[in-house]
Amino acid sequence: MIDSKGYRPNVGIILCNDEGRVFWAKRMGVNSWQFPQGGINPNEDPEAAMYRELCEETGLQQQHVQVLGRTRYWLRYQLPERYIRKNSLPLCIGQKQIWYMLRLITHESNVRFDQCAKPEFDDWRWVDYWEPLKDVVYFKRKVYLKAMSELGAILTAETIPVNASGYLAKEIEKAKDKKRKK
Repeated sequence: MIDSKGYRPNVGIILCNDEGRVFWAKRMGVNSWQFPQGGINPNEDPEAAMYRELCEETGLQQQHVQVLGRTRYWLRYQLPERYIRKNSLPLCIGQKQIWYMLRLITHESNVRFDQCAKPEFDDWRWVDYWEPLKDVVYFKRKVYLKAMSELGAILTAETIPVNASGYLAKEIEKAKDKKRKK
C-alpha cells in the first residue's frame, strides 16, 4: 500500500521501561539496530497495526504494554536511491509513520522473537533514551529525532533527559569539526 506521493504507511514503536530506557532491537543476522516498526495493511488503522507489529516483532501482546501517546502527524523519511526498487509499481520512495510511545508493564521475559515465521530481530537491550539517534541507520535519523522529541515529553521522570538539544549540539560540533578537517 503506497500513497500517491510514494510513501508506504507504517508505524514505529518506542517501548520504554519504568526507568525511561528504551527497547533497542538488533536486526536478524546483521549489526544494525532499530526500534520495532512495520507496515500498515489495507483497511487497518495505525493502532491495530502497532499492536500487530509489536506482537510479530517482540512477542508482546496488548496486555503487556500501556500506550503513553502517539505522534500527532505522519513523519516521513525517504529511502536512499540505492534502496528504491525501481522495477516495482507503485514506486515506494520512503515511509510515512505514526509513532507510538509504549511502557512495558509485564516482565521483560515476555519478549520473544519467535512469534512470526520470519523474525526481524535476534537480540535486544535497554538503552538510554537518546542512544538510538547515534546508532540508527543514517537515513532514519531525522524521523527518529522528530518522533523521540515529540514523544519524549511524555516521560516525566526527572532522571530522564528528554531534551534533544544536548545531543544535537554534540552532533553539530562533530559536523563542524569534519568540515574543518577537510
